[in-house]
Amino acid sequence: MKKVRNIVLSLIVLITVLVVSGYTKSESNTEQKEHLSSIENKEQQTINLFVTHGHCSTPFAGNVSNLQLNLYAGSELKNPIEDMDLSFEVDPNTFNVCRSEELTQSIRRPGLFVGEQNEKITFISTNVYTMGLDWYEVNGKMSIKGIEKEVKFFVTGIRDPKEIMASSLVLSGQVNLFDWGIDYDKIVNGKSDAVSTKLLYLNMKIDTQKYQTSFVTVNMKQ
Repeated sequence: MKKVRNIVLSLIVLITVLVVSGYTKSESNTEQKEHLSSIENKEQQTINLFVTHGHCSTPFAGNVSNLQLNLYAGSELKNPIEDMDLSFEVDPNTFNVCRSEELTQSIRRPGLFVGEQNEKITFISTNVYTMGLDWYEVNGKMSIKGIEKEVKFFVTGIRDPKEIMASSLVLSGQVNLFDWGIDYDKIVNGKSDAVSTKLLYLNMKIDTQKYQTSFVTVNMKQ
């Protein structure tokens, strides 16, 4: 009887150790998956910019939010993404000049790109024109400090020759800051420069597979 009791107690202890060990291992795997997921979610879309002022230029980058890209696949006779809708927002408070805290503070100075209401810089496309294969002119409305102006950018598609759709797009272009009443030198340095043209250049690479929100096959009319 005593031997049976010892055997039973030994089995209970063994089962308990196995259960606790399995639970601990499962909990460890769950924590690892959550950690990997959080790393993937931290990936941030950015846009590169630089502004010319006088005979100099200041390069900086900003974080992009609410990027929406709608692609519509046409027939084989059409450019793959000539019918696209594109919109995005950029927070001027995220502007950052590489390795220069002083210039970063200058580019974030209130009144330059940061308005009284902390409005984001926004862009919404209105028309797309095909310039060539995987080359498009994208017209739209851009708002800086709450002031909306019509702008024109160019978009280039990058794809493998064997693929129908571009795997990524590169948006680039320039706008005149004076259209928004922005004089960089006067706002930052307190004095306008003799060279009056103040241009803001933009460049952004977009992963179409990551940001594609709509993909509709459109049949060509007979």
